[in-house]
Amino acid sequence: MYKHLVKDLSVKKGFITLLTGIFLTFTFGGCNNALNADFSTNVDSEKPNYVVIKNTSQGSIDSAIWQVRGQKITNKATFKAYFPFAGQHKIRLIVINNSDKDTLIRHINITQDDPEYVTQLEPVWEENFNGSQLDTSAWSFDTGDHGWGNQELQNYTNGDNATLRNGKLVIDIRKVDNKKQPGSYTSSRIHTNGKKQFQYGRIEAKAKLPAGKGIWAAIWMLGSNIDSVGWPACGEMDIMEYVGFEPNTVHSTVHVPAGYAGNGDGSKIELESCEEDFHTYGMLWTPSKLIFYVDSLENVVHTYAPSPKNIENWPLNQPAFLILNVAVGGTWGGLKGVDNSIFPQTMEIDHVKVFQAPIF
Repeated sequence: MYKHLVKDLSVKKGFITLLTGIFLTFTFGGCNNALNADFSTNVDSEKPNYVVIKNTSQGSIDSAIWQVRGQKITNKATFKAYFPFAGQHKIRLIVINNSDKDTLIRHINITQDDPEYVTQLEPVWEENFNGSQLDTSAWSFDTGDHGWGNQELQNYTNGDNATLRNGKLVIDIRKVDNKKQPGSYTSSRIHTNGKKQFQYGRIEAKAKLPAGKGIWAAIWMLGSNIDSVGWPACGEMDIMEYVGFEPNTVHSTVHVPAGYAGNGDGSKIELESCEEDFHTYGMLWTPSKLIFYVDSLENVVHTYAPSPKNIENWPLNQPAFLILNVAVGGTWGGLKGVDNSIFPQTMEIDHVKVFQAPIF
């Protein structure tokens, strides 16, 4: 279609040459380059947790961005994506040409959980605490002596009680005075909030625990939306808790709106060497259940799998961040009082590892 009057045109070898006149807008029939995002999906009949995805978009495309299982994939024309869990899954394709963009979203249904899911997991993050200083691109310090909602007595310091020694993170728990009041002890609480968050997979920490009445050590996770929804609506997953008045016993507990604090859903296991030796404390997290374990998945501490699921009993379908800390006293750790003769104490963490299912 002509947009302005052109006084003199000549056509040579299929091209239009503008000789005189003003601006020309011209569209060749059958050569419309408008973007039209499109793709096909085909479930593998032999491996029903794998889907072949093919970009069938029309028009001139500079780049293509896929969003699959919360991850971004760029400029793949065809690929086979892995969906380990049953349910409806969203696939988004964005095609771009200069400033033009078109987006298409489709959903696919996966009919079963992959029975080989655990064997498919791959390491996605590992912290071995090498070097001389904590990696602040992954970890931050919580600080203060305000009780932390549990009437705890420690003051969490900004790094004074957390050092890297011989390839381990060492949290030192020290006594300041004998008053047994807030600030009478110092310790450390580090977390990955805003820096590292994870959803589903295996989360493990290898640690040696502190000892003595009044100690409350923990390896745990909180939902990353805690700032917007609060606790316990964000969900809390306590991979390991250890209170010194109950020696050689480790706990795993889940806190959600349907049950929290003293009504949390949890179990415990005897572990006689937890104060003397390093053990791996882990959690397998899927959309349907949590399995807490010590050293291997065969040594289960607790399983949490409410059914049917709702926002009250399963707000655990979102990313969460990791926390490592040792408290002193508090509503649980101080249930039998605090023995000032036990200090100083240490919790040593050899490593933290996260394993998740690959995209391909």
